[in-house]
Amino acid sequence: MRVTILGNNSALPAFGRHPTAQTVTVYGEVLLFDCGEGTQMQMQRYGVKWKNFNHVFISHMHGDHYFGLPGLINSMSLLGRTAPLHLYGPATLQPILDLILQAANTILKYDLHFHPLPEEATMIADTQAFTVTSFPVQHGIECHGFVVEMKTRGRRILPEKCSEYGIAPEDFEPLKQGMDHVLPDGTVVKNEWVTDVGPRPRKYAYCTDTLYTETILPFISGADMIYHESTYLNDDREKAEARFHSTAAQAAAMALKAGAGQLLLGHFSSKYKELDAFREEAAAIFPNVIVSVQGEAYDL
Repeated sequence: MRVTILGNNSALPAFGRHPTAQTVTVYGEVLLFDCGEGTQMQMQRYGVKWKNFNHVFISHMHGDHYFGLPGLINSMSLLGRTAPLHLYGPATLQPILDLILQAANTILKYDLHFHPLPEEATMIADTQAFTVTSFPVQHGIECHGFVVEMKTRGRRILPEKCSEYGIAPEDFEPLKQGMDHVLPDGTVVKNEWVTDVGPRPRKYAYCTDTLYTETILPFISGADMIYHESTYLNDDREKAEARFHSTAAQAAAMALKAGAGQLLLGHFSSKYKELDAFREEAAAIFPNVIVSVQGEAYDL
């Protein structure tokens, strides 16, 4: 499970930082979270292939989180996409996209399935590889955070050991589920002889844009990594609260209370050119903190 930052600034692009967008890769499938202006160019720059994603999640209707979406949707069609795309966002997003496409007489070459986000916390996507749950955060308008939980694929097969016992690849699935294997002559091959413990499922929480609010703790607790907005430093706490944002110190306090494994800071105000102070402020409260960098990928 891997998080790749495409944009980590707030409302305005500044100092080489773009508006919010990031991907979460689970077993090779890419999920896109928010799509600020320039996202498709950032995808090209950092090697993110649109063919690998089928799910896009938009947190709210401030432009720095979705202005790149119409262009990306259109470009994928021009480039020959035929696979369906599932889009999750506030209900008001759909008529905006419809109007843009209608005005240009655009007919997409693929099916675009829009899923309006419910007001309450709800699991909105459930696949063989992962689940995604949306939950309300506190911002100036309706806004949602997301939790991605990777599903286990069972025990890890040891191919060389299986070969020693004459177990064919088509018989691996029961072994992944922890079952023993019976050979044609009746010999029982114990599961632990040919498998190992599989990867532990991971949990990632995406929290932007929001005031500091402990109402989100039930959803993000125990996350291996939390991306939490840190628009301002703590000396601008009043400004953060007035604009429904958080400080680096507040993001760190949230990670601490949630028992997170790691904290990833982002959504920086354009007033800050240098970001070292964000890490210093957060690390005093929650040491395992990273100041996100565009183009960097972070493994959970």
